Amino acid sequence: MVIITLQRDKCIGCNYCVEMDPVHFQMSKKDGKSVLIHSQNAKGFYTLKSPNHTIVESCELAAKACPVKIITVKET
Repeated sequence: MVIITLQRDKCIGCNYCVEMDPVHFQMSKKDGKSVLIHSQNAKGFYTLKSPNHTIVESCELAAKACPVKIITVKET
């Protein structure tokens, strides 16, 4: 299982995550912050759980590119 988490409240809207992984991230037209596509919100932490381990590389690129380090990727 792969777990990707985005702490959206701290997003500065730099767009790097979208550039690195447009399949899983997009920018909100409403507030200019990143959105983790198909994620569930729990108190400001948006989480996507996937059994597909092929997404790890692109999500890790997005996490490394984030200047405020609000994206985490974990494999279980």
